[in-house]
Amino acid sequence: MRAGLLGVGWDDHSSHARGPAGAPAHIRAALHDPAGNRYAPDLTDVLSKGALHDHGDVTLPGGDEDVERITAAAAAVLESGDALLALGGDHAVTYPLMRAVAARHPGVRIVHIDAHPDLYDDFEGDPLSHASPFARIMEQGLATRLIQIGIRADTPHLRAQAERFGVWSYVSDDIESALVAIASLGDGPVYLSIDLDGLDPAFAPGVNHHEPGGLTVREVLRVIDALPGTVVGADIVELSPGRDLNGVTAKVAATLAKSLIARMAKSYG
Repeated sequence: MRAGLLGVGWDDHSSHARGPAGAPAHIRAALHDPAGNRYAPDLTDVLSKGALHDHGDVTLPGGDEDVERITAAAAAVLESGDALLALGGDHAVTYPLMRAVAARHPGVRIVHIDAHPDLYDDFEGDPLSHASPFARIMEQGLATRLIQIGIRADTPHLRAQAERFGVWSYVSDDIESALVAIASLGDGPVYLSIDLDGLDPAFAPGVNHHEPGGLTVREVLRVIDALPGTVVGADIVELSPGRDLNGVTAKVAATLAKSLIARMAKSYG
């Protein structure tokens, strides 16, 4: 089964700094860089028509209807028979994406890589903030399980929210326990959400919220390889191109995308 690529250049609900709206074009350029390798580690040709179809970018003029536009665009990708691979944008995109995923794949479980839990009930008066998508997802029952990996920027409120929603949370140096938790999910639909600030800034400097002590690229690839069941969707978010160094973070995002494309193909055999 193909991965359906969808650009979601939305950062209207970012806090402190903007920039991720411009990320999809940069990740695509890194993905299609002729100097790069078009093969995933398992030798899947991830740029072949059988593995990847690019559905373009969601048109987002701004305003309250953008949430509906993102959900509708994601639903169209899924209705085509493709698995969803979204390029953000900031982490606010995950909530409207998950509305479409949950409608098509009831019972979906989420594996979430991030420095931040993004479970704020209401961050700075904005319930759609990029710091709040998983609160919206869990309170609306859009996922039956949430596993968070790489967390290292917590607060008492976020811990209370994690307890409220039954979140399984793992810090960066507990990657082995996180992999065991992922394996326990068993069969069924799985969605992976990757915030690039979940990686250590040494590997992904092009983000707005640096939190040292994060995951390595190899560790994130291990998470992708460990995903059980059927990978029905994923997103890669929070690249801020203006803060990147020599395109390093865009290349990391492209590497993760290649691995996801191969994993999605494997899901559908």
